[in-house]
Amino acid sequence: MAANKKLLMLPGDGIGPEVMNQVNRVIDWMDKTRHVSFDVSEDLIGGACYDEHGESLTDKTMAEAMNVDAVLLGAVGGPKWDNVERFHRPEQGLLRLRKDMDLFANLRPAAVFPALAEASSLKPELVAGLDMLIVRELTGGVYFGQPRGIETLDDGSKRAVDTQVYTTAEIDRVCRVAFEMARKRQKRVTSVEKANVMETGVLWREVAAAAHADGYEDVELSHMYADNCAMQLVREPKQFDVIVTDNLFGDILSDCAAMLTGSLGMLPSASLGAPDESGRRKAMYEPVHGTAPDIAGKDKANPLAMILSYALCLRYSFDMAEDAGLVEQAVRNVLESGLRTGDIMQPGMTEVSCTRMGEAVTEELGKLAG
Repeated sequence: MAANKKLLMLPGDGIGPEVMNQVNRVIDWMDKTRHVSFDVSEDLIGGACYDEHGESLTDKTMAEAMNVDAVLLGAVGGPKWDNVERFHRPEQGLLRLRKDMDLFANLRPAAVFPALAEASSLKPELVAGLDMLIVRELTGGVYFGQPRGIETLDDGSKRAVDTQVYTTAEIDRVCRVAFEMARKRQKRVTSVEKANVMETGVLWREVAAAAHADGYEDVELSHMYADNCAMQLVREPKQFDVIVTDNLFGDILSDCAAMLTGSLGMLPSASLGAPDESGRRKAMYEPVHGTAPDIAGKDKANPLAMILSYALCLRYSFDMAEDAGLVEQAVRNVLESGLRTGDIMQPGMTEVSCTRMGEAVTEELGKLAG
């Protein structure tokens, strides 16, 4: 029995605990059926942590995150904490995890399951078969740049400042991740920035080209401005294979790409650090969706993005590609059977609860493994 696979679960706020419960269901199935054992611990983050400890992430939890093989995170935030001081807002716990673990490469796949092509807001022929990957730089850029803040001017008005900052090393390493990922796909990378109006964009384009020339000539590299990329995503999304871009543009474009698939509730993500001497990377896996406070506690959430995030964890942190594929195929089969949560409900389908969807995935896993 494989052991010592250490997972830290941080369910977070809103629907986070509900969708995480369904991942636990899959882990239990793997333990009993596949004889794969995980050493699982659980802790607080976000608003739940603030309510308990007065901060969105404790030093103890941060230390544990640094020492496990992977972190699974649900979602953080909600209107309950809108008036909490910024330093302790739920989102700050998530930003600290990303920064302290140096999770610089955020992988956001946007793939359309055949059964959900009709659920997209675009015409089915534009999205059917869509399979793209956005690689977003996650620890630099305007979300972390200094100086930042709001000041009151002499006339009583206010001035806000956020600073976009990138170094050669930050750009180089995330571009290399994109090239490596593209080698396992269609070998095409689109580097996205605003070199026409931003100095960081000029540097981004220069460094991306230099990294490409350093051993990745087998991968096709093209450059695109971020505003044009946003337009092209809704005009002809299947032209893209891998998109690599900065923190701000990646945040925006990945949510745009998410809706091409029909629902944010379907999309997983992986955030990876640099490999250490043994080749191990610090990593965190989380669904793209938020806390959905309007349905929290009602057993209506879609757990599939969280389950698919766990599949990415199997693939990237534990080199368990076969098991990852099994989980992904189970999700695909459940959708083909006509089961839907409310966010992806379609005429003629059967609407089910979060719990029932999790049960259906494990039942399908049993059929596939049998």
